[in-house]
Order: sequence, then C-alpha cells, then structure tokens
Amino acid sequence: MIEAATPSNTHLSTLYRDHQSWLETWLRRRVGNAWDAADLSQDTFVRVLASSQQLADLREPRAYLLTVGKRLLNNFYARRSLEQAYLEALAQLPEDSVPSPELRWLLLETLQALDELLDGLPAAVRRAFLWSQLEGLGYREIAKRLQVSERTVKRYMAQAYEHCLLVEL
Repeated sequence: MIEAATPSNTHLSTLYRDHQSWLETWLRRRVGNAWDAADLSQDTFVRVLASSQQLADLREPRAYLLTVGKRLLNNFYARRSLEQAYLEALAQLPEDSVPSPELRWLLLETLQALDELLDGLPAAVRRAFLWSQLEGLGYREIAKRLQVSERTVKRYMAQAYEHCLLVEL
C-alpha cells in the first residue's frame, strides 16, 4: 500500500535526506565502526518519527538529531557495558553451569529491559529494588546495606514499583 505524501512524511524525508549522512558520520567517529553508526543513525530517525515533535517547527534540526543520537549512543554504551559485565560473570562460572547461547541472549535482553525500565530512578531506589527482586533481601537487610530506615526502604520500593508501572503504561 502506498501512503499519500503528508506534510509530516515530507518533512521527515527532507530531514533524512539533508542530515542522515552527517549524523552517521558523527556517530561513526564516536563508535568506531560503520555498522553500529548506521544502526544508531536509523534508530535516531525512527525515534524522531515516533516523537511528537513537529518537524516543520525545527529551527536547529542537527541539534535536535544530536540530542536524540546522543541519548541512543549513551544507551548503546550502557548496553555494551552491561554485556561485558555479564560475559565476565559468565567466565567465572564452572563450565557445566554456563547457560546455552540462546539462554544467554535471553538473559542479556532481560537485563537490558530491566536496566531501561529502572532508568531514571535514584541510585538508592534502584539498589533497593534490585536487592529485593534479585537477591530476595528483606527490607531490614536492605536498610542495613543502604544505612537508612526500613520506612525509607518501603518508600524506595513504592517509588520503584510506581516507576515500573508508569514506564510500562
């Protein structure tokens, strides 16, 4: 099915035509290879398409693209760091305990999703939530580790659950 040209599509096409090569070059200098730069560039334009930003109103399109691109670049590096930490943890396991490649991929995807879900929470709230959910610690033990009251841990947990619900909506 061919879509009719709408002003929004026209503005996106123009934005892409005029700035995609520049953005990809900028990203390539940061990530060091053309493949990741191309992926990040495309992801940037997908985010722009999904955003509520009126493209016709952009006065500084490159600044806007850089802002979106930098956020994706930060996510890219965070994911790479998370993957590296996971691989290092796997290397410490006995050989018979190492999960299959499929399970490793699923675990990495789950860790990434969890990291994105908790993004934006204060560090203490994230720690309390992760200790509770991943290590099964009770509020008393979390309070000791964080050196706060149990009541504060309850507030942290409520904040984390509320954040997770809002992000999922």
